[in-house]
Amino acid sequence: MAALVPAFVPHTAQAQPAPACRALSFAVPQGQLGATLCRPAGAETVVVMMAGSNYNHGYWDFGYRPETYNFRQALNRAGYATLIVDRLGNGASSKPPSATLSATASANALHDIVQAARRGLEGAQPFGKVVTAGHSLSSGIAVLEATRHHDVDGVLLTGYSHTLEVSQVMGVISAYHPAAGDPAFAGRSYDDGYLTTRPGTRAAAFYGPDTTDPAVLAEDERTKEVFSLTEYPDGLTSTLPPMSNDIDVPVMVVNGSLDRLSCGPGFAACADSATLLASEAPYFEPAARLRAFVLPGSGHSVNLATNTVEYQRAVVDWLRSLAEN
Repeated sequence: MAALVPAFVPHTAQAQPAPACRALSFAVPQGQLGATLCRPAGAETVVVMMAGSNYNHGYWDFGYRPETYNFRQALNRAGYATLIVDRLGNGASSKPPSATLSATASANALHDIVQAARRGLEGAQPFGKVVTAGHSLSSGIAVLEATRHHDVDGVLLTGYSHTLEVSQVMGVISAYHPAAGDPAFAGRSYDDGYLTTRPGTRAAAFYGPDTTDPAVLAEDERTKEVFSLTEYPDGLTSTLPPMSNDIDVPVMVVNGSLDRLSCGPGFAACADSATLLASEAPYFEPAARLRAFVLPGSGHSVNLATNTVEYQRAVVDWLRSLAEN
């Protein structure tokens, strides 16, 4: 049966020592994917994370006030290992011609990484459970991977739903421009197919007005990333039925209540966690044991809302439920 995560889940995990972190790279046909593995002592579950378009690894491993905004550290403190992977074109990964990028290629790479985690990364102890986590575009990548390969133990989808607000999506896309013409990327030799957000547009696109720390927004603008529109067509197919109905492991869907991209007209699908659960339930089978969580007041980028700790606690509660089954 579908389950609902309460708006606040008490977090009682004991403090963990700092995990051992190391940089990794994974070969793909177009180059290399950069990644960072952080493994607390004794961790048997790893959460493999990719960021969506406009972000790199820093979305999950945010540098400002990490005790609040750093999702990676929150999971490590709770005893879970994390493997953050940059998509092609951004962060520590290779930057091939933009026209060669696609969500399908990223999903295939994610599958290889999942398998590597199960075998043992560079000789390390294999992980017993592998969970994938995405945001926005990379949630679509996680759906593609899970439905094609059936090799993960859980899927966390954030900034994702089957109730896209098309007019709002187009409004956000209209805020993109070639990265080559943006001061943040001057001199980096990006071709014109690599896009980024125009300066000053991220607040309206990705944030809720009452859950935005100006310092977070400034850091987000400083560390923004590039992407290619060629990643969108197959990535967006994940929001069309019946693809997600083929996921046969537990799924958690998370949105901000003011996510202009994923909450439908008037944000109706994200009125609260129960409403989101009811909206998404038809697109998942009982094997998904669907959970839903809405972060009040947040926009699309739930990791960066001032109340993001509530969402972190809800995800940890869900991860613990996976160990019970």
